[in-house]
Amino acid sequence: MIVNNNKLLYIAATGLLLLCGCNPAPKYARPPAPTPTAYKEAPGDKEGTGWKLAQPGDDKLRGKWWEIYNDPQLNALEAQVAISNQSIKVAEANFRAARALVVSARSALYPTIGATPAYTNSRGSGTTSHIPGVTGVVNEYALPFDVSYTPDFWHRIRNTIDEEVFSAQASAADIATALLTTQADLATDYFELRATDMQRKILDDTMVNYRQNVDLTTTLYKTGIDSEQDLVQAQNQLDTATAQATDLGVARAQYEHAIATLIGKPPAELTIAVSTFNPTPPPVPVGLPSTLLERRPDVAALERTIAAANANIGIARAAYYPTLTLSASGGLESSSFTKWFTWPSRFWSVGPSLSQTLFDGGARRGQNEQAQAQYDAAVANYRQTVLTSFQAVEDQLAALRILSQEIVEQQTAINSSQRYLDLAMIRYKTGVDSYLNVITAQNSLLSNRESQVSSEVRLMSASVSLVMAVGGGWDPASLPQMKDLIAKPAKAGGATPNSTN
Repeated sequence: MIVNNNKLLYIAATGLLLLCGCNPAPKYARPPAPTPTAYKEAPGDKEGTGWKLAQPGDDKLRGKWWEIYNDPQLNALEAQVAISNQSIKVAEANFRAARALVVSARSALYPTIGATPAYTNSRGSGTTSHIPGVTGVVNEYALPFDVSYTPDFWHRIRNTIDEEVFSAQASAADIATALLTTQADLATDYFELRATDMQRKILDDTMVNYRQNVDLTTTLYKTGIDSEQDLVQAQNQLDTATAQATDLGVARAQYEHAIATLIGKPPAELTIAVSTFNPTPPPVPVGLPSTLLERRPDVAALERTIAAANANIGIARAAYYPTLTLSASGGLESSSFTKWFTWPSRFWSVGPSLSQTLFDGGARRGQNEQAQAQYDAAVANYRQTVLTSFQAVEDQLAALRILSQEIVEQQTAINSSQRYLDLAMIRYKTGVDSYLNVITAQNSLLSNRESQVSSEVRLMSASVSLVMAVGGGWDPASLPQMKDLIAKPAKAGGATPNSTN
């Protein structure tokens, strides 16, 4: 008889292990995405543009990617983004909320224990009492304990935990995306501001020449050599350039205000001194296209969202199976306080319960179809973002290559314009041509110099955009794992994942 009981226990234990090991969720694997073997717009410097793509073996971008531009002012501003930017704080708070859901979901793996001590003083009605003669005051002292536990036979709980873990990891990647976006916006605004300083310097230099020309035409007019019309034209040209220089103050102030907002300061608290503009983009280690999916936090966030959707399918499928609940209660109960904690006052009850939905009108089928559709949508969104990511890299590679060549060509145009102006001035001073030719030559030179600055700032913006397109040095190893998500933070608000460091 003992042997038979052992066999029954063995069979029951084996069946329990089989049930616990049954996971209705599909086995997850990262969905494939179209990935090219090489970038189309990565010719290096074979066209003599002066800009060269860093080789995959070069040092990778680090967390402080902006330091490749070797600008101390930019470095100081970028260091304030993670500390003061409110958008980053919103993303970090969202991560902490997602992490709390992991802790909450994981608690379902353990029994729930509760106690409800109570004291009741009551008197039954003398005319409605169901027990004849019992009409006096009754005291009741109770100290019950309840224990409830639902075994996770169908991985409903564990799939819920997985879903919350994957969602929290996606939220952590969202912090990195928000941080990278803000840092890139700041760098772009900073280079725009420096380009504005360069444009102001060009206009200041031009106005010096214009004033000299006004003085020259004034002298020639007073001596009767030149006409009043030439004098008015020279003065008008100076006035126009002065107004243009003043108008640049609007753009510069707005860029400065935008930078202040990005670092979490009121515009009144930030003043950036005028400085030089160095439009020389450093090499960016782009690497192979196959590595891009591992380097962009937004792509990683979407991949984690797919994993969460896959776990949700398992949760929906588990609804087809029965739920076993083990519960027990016990404690002490007495009508006398002096007998409350005595052995005869004990009570207890224990027993399992099994629940199974027999008919729901298609509710579970609808939930399964919804979970599958959400998974399919997450996969499509992931693949579309991957395609967009490759497009972003190709766009910026093309921009860097073409703009580098364009700047060289514009320098040639500037040299030609300067030569044209020199000749026009000689012919004007010797009385061969009117001052109109000088104005035309000066306008051509100014236009070419301004166009060059415009192309240079576009070149720097493309460099920043390329850094952002390849992930800014983000590493998927920084995503928090289970132990990180369930660990108690040292202090409130101090649970920033490694991806923001």
